[in-house]
Amino acid sequence: MSVTVTVCRDCCCGTDRKHPAVDHDGQLDQLRKGLAGAGRLVVSECLLACERSNVVVLTPAPAARPGGARPVWLSEVLTVEQTQAVVDWVRAGGPGRAAVPRLLEPLVGERPRLLVGDVTLR
Repeated sequence: MSVTVTVCRDCCCGTDRKHPAVDHDGQLDQLRKGLAGAGRLVVSECLLACERSNVVVLTPAPAARPGGARPVWLSEVLTVEQTQAVVDWVRAGGPGRAAVPRLLEPLVGERPRLLVGDVTLR
């Protein structure tokens, strides 16, 4: 099994309303083509991180998890270059197997905290 790349596409992420200068369909095409044979692309509804759109989450390959690899949340993935860096990282092995590309380092963030009633979920 390989790295899974989850791309948020719902109320904010992937919308011209929030990011009119971004070719959102082109971004998905770039990911589909670039990940072919190397990773899996999942297009998701809202990942509840609207203030950080466009959000992309890289889930490591199962074989990388015993070594401590965990999902990596990227915020504001808006350029062709950033999208290509995601593809290149997956092709290099992704989280737990290859270092985060320099271009993506500033985009790495925490998974959003979810508040349900009086309880914060992580």
